[in-house]
This record gives sequence, C-alpha cells and structure tokens, in this order.
Amino acid sequence: MNTVTIGVSSTKDLEQRTAAAFRGKKQGARVSFASEDLLWKTLTPKRWVLLRTMAGQHPMAIREIARRVKRDVRAVHSDVHALLKAGVLDRTDEGRVVFPYDAIHVDFLLRVA
Repeated sequence: MNTVTIGVSSTKDLEQRTAAAFRGKKQGARVSFASEDLLWKTLTPKRWVLLRTMAGQHPMAIREIARRVKRDVRAVHSDVHALLKAGVLDRTDEGRVVFPYDAIHVDFLLRVA
C-alpha cells in the first residue's frame, strides 16, 4: 500500500529527516506543515473528502473530481489549487490532478499550551 504521512514538523525535525535520507535511510512519503493551525487551515473537511475520493484513483480532471464529490466545479477548483500549492496533490503532464497514494496517515502531537 502506498501511504503518505501528513503531519506537523519543526525545522529541526525536517533537518533530521533530511540528514537521515542522505545517510540512506528511507523516509517514506511525507507532507509536513509548520503548525497544527496551518494543517487544519489547509486541510479543511471538504478537502479531506477530496483526498479520500482521489486516494488510489487515476489522475482526474477537476470537473470529474467535482462530479464524484457532488460539489460545484469552481469550489472544487479552488480547493484543488490550494492542495496543489501545499504539495498534497500533483498535476500530470496532461494537466490532470492526482493524489498518488492509497492511504493517508496523519501524525502530529498536541502539547499543553
């Protein structure tokens, strides 16, 4: 199964993973956000639905994604572009959009303020 880990990582965490990758340790697919607030601002409930719908599927046009989630094409277009900008989705050479994973693992720790 092709799984991506989505989480919150500090600069120090990113540096440690990068150093480990240079030493040959496999890191797996990750999408990291600088804070919990940024993660939740970017990955809204409707965008989670998009990811769930696209997981394990072939690349799709935005109109097809909108049809599958039963939402307005313009609204889905906006959400898709936010997820592309965040690095969560990819665009193919043909201009279609793909979420190249079968599963999502969410990983972050909430600490006392």
